[in-house]
Amino acid sequence: MPKLVTAVVPAAGQGTRLGSNTPKQFLTLGDRPLLAHSLQILASIETIQEIIIAIPDTDQEYCRKEVLQYLSTPKVIRLVPGGARRQDSVRHALDALTNQPDFVLIHDAARPFLTTDMLDRAIQVAIQIGASVVALPMPDTVKYVNGSGMIEHTVNREHLWLAQTPQVFRFDWLLKAHQWAHDQNLDVTDDAALVEQFGFPVSVVPGSSMNLKITRPEDLTLGEIIWKSRHKEHQDTAWSCRTTKQSNTVKT
Repeated sequence: MPKLVTAVVPAAGQGTRLGSNTPKQFLTLGDRPLLAHSLQILASIETIQEIIIAIPDTDQEYCRKEVLQYLSTPKVIRLVPGGARRQDSVRHALDALTNQPDFVLIHDAARPFLTTDMLDRAIQVAIQIGASVVALPMPDTVKYVNGSGMIEHTVNREHLWLAQTPQVFRFDWLLKAHQWAHDQNLDVTDDAALVEQFGFPVSVVPGSSMNLKITRPEDLTLGEIIWKSRHKEHQDTAWSCRTTKQSNTVKT
């Protein structure tokens, strides 16, 4: 029986580290707002039945007019109030669910370069294991530094991975973890950290260095370079297909 997946996109961050008065999810990347890029890919995945965007009340009308216009999909897309913290936004989205899905997929609003392959792999692994996290092996040497800025020792990076999104979880696992975190007033940086607290298995799915999170001004600059490169590849492919088709119709 096909598994039903609801995608949750926490989009309540203000992006203060970008030094902009515009919330980072609304900054322009290429030809559209940052948030629209990831939503378009999420909407293309057949398994995903519904997309919930957790966003401040004051930004919801702007999101409807300036972001959702780029999506053409029969999927249900709902806006719910975002929270002060990322985990609050996710919890608000979970509370807003009217139909219980089998799995919940969570993706950062500021990661515009996820791919359909990445999403498919994360969902399939979660179906097998119960939970999955897209991540990258730690590429650099890691130093443990004390409060005075002095290195105390070098950390063995062999088993260290950098967590990204998407992250996919069994709905019942994720709901239990968030209810517990709310009751205990815990503050965590990603949803996998909550699920891990209960001893639930979480499998790593290899990600991509291109799946960067736009956090600082230099990230936005790099994002523009990636977008232009991908856009050019798409145009080149489309041009090649057109010219091939035209040459095939030429009679000799």
